[in-house]
Amino acid sequence: MAQSEVPATGVEAEEPALAKEARVPEPDGYRMDSYKAPVPTTLGGATVVDIEAAHALWEARTAAFIDVLPRPPKPKNLPDGTVWHEKPRLSIPGAIWLPNTGYGDIADETLTYFRAGLEKATGGDPTRPVLFFCLTDCWMSWNAAKRALENGYSHVYWMPDGSDGWAAAGFETVAVEPEQEKVATP
Repeated sequence: MAQSEVPATGVEAEEPALAKEARVPEPDGYRMDSYKAPVPTTLGGATVVDIEAAHALWEARTAAFIDVLPRPPKPKNLPDGTVWHEKPRLSIPGAIWLPNTGYGDIADETLTYFRAGLEKATGGDPTRPVLFFCLTDCWMSWNAAKRALENGYSHVYWMPDGSDGWAAAGFETVAVEPEQEKVATP
């Protein structure tokens, strides 16, 4: 499926005045804090897709799906000997999970991890479509999609409804593990 064949979501020309006022503008740079908050309806250079368009891409296997939800930190002050298990990350089948790569400011080693994950997902082809997601109203996927554009990826999709929107639409989710066992943190 070509990029132009995927219906983009966004603000319609005849949108009500109240909805226009509620829109979140794109920042000039990355979102640096308050990552769980309303997101823009646009991402310059990328194609914003709704769940149905994302599902069409998934079914056609034309885009690499990249999950960027952060990995939950181990709680501080656990008593010695406490066994701690992370909550499983339920994601879109076939997605590559690159946790901690959607922060606004990331360490060099996290950027290297991000680039390596994208290279693996695309077979080293920066023209291969990539679709970024996290959760609904999560700036992490917006930041990561923007970062992919800045790293030369030319067919970037962003799904603002995230994996929870995917699941709410009745589509399957599966437990995933981070792309690498050791994940850099910002």
